[in-house]
Parts: sequence; structure tokens; C-alpha cells
Amino acid sequence: MSVPSSPAAAVSAPVASPASVVDRLRAAGCVFAEDEARLLASAARTPAELDAMVDRRVAGLPLEHVVGWAEFRGLRIAVDAGVFVPRRRTEFLAGQAIDLARRATATAGRAVVVDLCCGSGAVGAALAAAVNCALYAVDIDPAAVRCARRNLAADARVYEGDLYAPLPADLRGRIDVLVANAPYVPTDSIALLPPEARDHEPRVALDGGADGLDVQRRVTAAASRWLAPGGHVLVETSERQTPWTVESFSRAGLVPRVVSCDELDATVVIGTRPESDGPGPGDGAASLPAPAPALRS
Repeated sequence: MSVPSSPAAAVSAPVASPASVVDRLRAAGCVFAEDEARLLASAARTPAELDAMVDRRVAGLPLEHVVGWAEFRGLRIAVDAGVFVPRRRTEFLAGQAIDLARRATATAGRAVVVDLCCGSGAVGAALAAAVNCALYAVDIDPAAVRCARRNLAADARVYEGDLYAPLPADLRGRIDVLVANAPYVPTDSIALLPPEARDHEPRVALDGGADGLDVQRRVTAAASRWLAPGGHVLVETSERQTPWTVESFSRAGLVPRVVSCDELDATVVIGTRPESDGPGPGDGAASLPAPAPALRS
């Protein structure tokens, strides 16, 4: 697990951590005990609050749930208890989406952006901070929707529901950038995740079905109907699952390409709707065996 680091302007000067706090965190298995102790000390308003926060962390709660926020592309993102914690690797997904949205603004002036499976709204917040865009966000989890509404600007529209279902019908054929950080852990691999994830994050944000790609396939299958000509859909996946993610894009009539970042251990597949749609979905797509299990910790 990564330790969130807030922008300097957003955090008061860290308070020196008592050695006993570091010792307690280290004994609980916190690899970055010193860093976590400093962060907890800076977030606590009183010694009693610090003690309570350390108790929660030692009990296994994600650090982000204890302090109430995560750092994501220089933004402080509120993360409520029980909400999926934005991963550092997903900053790469956000960066790719930002680049494509900027290109859209060069011609349209304002990009239409949709963040499916938005969770806390971290990806959408990063996009809105970097690009002039009309932002729509969707999640099926009510707790995530409440959190996203806190993190996104008042002019963003945040919906509760299943993927495309709650989106306004007039968005069909108009979306420039559609980003979906959908769950991609195979069901049988959930038990192998770190306790912080499997015990404290919603199952719906982790479980991608038998091969991990159920939600991704649903996203890509309908994407062409919602994207503008030349529009893009982006999903995060694992390196091992990439061939099957690419296949699902091709079957949906999208032109896929794969980008990756070794430093963040991140893989993103980008599908583009052709400016002039050609053969129907699935033409020429080869059938592949089931992908190997992949973890998303």
C-alpha cells in the first residue's frame, strides 16, 4: 500500500511522531511506519485523536480511511470508510485520459467526459482540474457516489446506477473521453488480496467476475453507442489480462491500443471509435482462452 502525500499547500507542517507510535505501526506490519506516523500526527488535532487513529490503523484499516483522504495527481481526494481507495497506478489512467481530453478541447473547446465506476471521483477530479470539460460520473455504490459528490465540482453531474443506465440519453454519440476504472480481480482471487482491500473496500469495486473482465466487457460492448466519432474509451487492466481486454475492444468495433508504465506497474487499453464506423463488432476477432488470474491490490 502506498502512503498518501498531500500537496504542501494543503497540509500543515508535520508533527514529530513519538517513537511509540512508530513502534506500534511497525509491530502491526506497516512497512512505511515512520511515514505513516508523521502523516497520522499531522492529521490528528489532539493526542487522544492521534491515539484513536493509530488504533484504527493497527486494527487494519487502510491509512486513507483513517485520515479520510488520499493524494491523487496532486489533489487531496476525500475517501470515506468503505469506499474504494484510489491507487497510485491509476494516476497513469487519468493522465492518458487527460491527454485525450485536451486534444478534444482543441477542436470542440470543451470536452465531454464520462467517468464510469468512478468510486471516490479521483479520476474525474483529476480530469476536471486539468481540462475544460463537461464531466459526468457514475457508480453503483451509494457510498462512493456520496464521496464523489464531495470531491467533484458543483457543475459535475454524479449519478448512482449501473454503468450507462443513469446517464442522460442525449449523451449518446457525444462523449469524447469515456474512462472506466472497472473492477478486474477474478472472483477466486479476491481472497488473495491484502486484508486492507478485501476487508475494508466494497466487493463491487474489486470483483470482476470469473476471469476479472465481466464489467470491462459490458463497458466496451456499449461504448461505441455513446462515444462521439473519434472518441475514446480507456480502461485499466493487468498485463496478463491485456490480450483479452484488447479482444473485447475489437469485438465492440473499437480500434484498440495498449499503453503502459513500468514505474507505476500500470496498463491501460484505449479504444477509439472510428471517425467513420466500419465493419460491425466482432468481425475478424479471434477467440482466446480464458485469461490468467490477475490481482488488483
